[in-house]
Amino acid sequence: MMLFNFEHVNAAAWSVENDGVMGGRSQGVVEVDGGTLVFTGEVVTEGGGFSSVRAEREVDLSDYDGIELRVRGGGRTFELDVDDGTRSRGREVNRRGPVPTSGSWATVRVPFDSLETSAHGEPVRVDPLDRSAVTSIGVYIIDGQDGPFRLEVDWIRAYREVK
Repeated sequence: MMLFNFEHVNAAAWSVENDGVMGGRSQGVVEVDGGTLVFTGEVVTEGGGFSSVRAEREVDLSDYDGIELRVRGGGRTFELDVDDGTRSRGREVNRRGPVPTSGSWATVRVPFDSLETSAHGEPVRVDPLDRSAVTSIGVYIIDGQDGPFRLEVDWIRAYREVK
């Protein structure tokens, strides 16, 4: 199931959140260029160390096993974030899985069962992802490395394993 195809998408549908929310100095920007979502910026690990981009998308993914993305980047590992609205002690729970990149286009699969849960960077124990109640999908750069980043995303879709 196609979740995002950037041929006709307005970049304004994607919002950037940088670590400035916690006193950091990382910067990220997002645009759609030639049918590709382009997320660029710079990570500064001192005082924070992340930038993210997210789009609201209420969707029932009960019949799917994970999300795959066609991406190209500079060798850094990004993280896919899938939100179902779960909170732990009043804080938003992040459910993230790795999205490695290289200089070539590649399709990366992130199985729902592999998503790690945290709240404000600390691991938390919560119920598994409610696949029927996904509210948004995002991508983080939070790899502990200072410096510029660039991620190009051709599309994002849900996949089902062939049984």
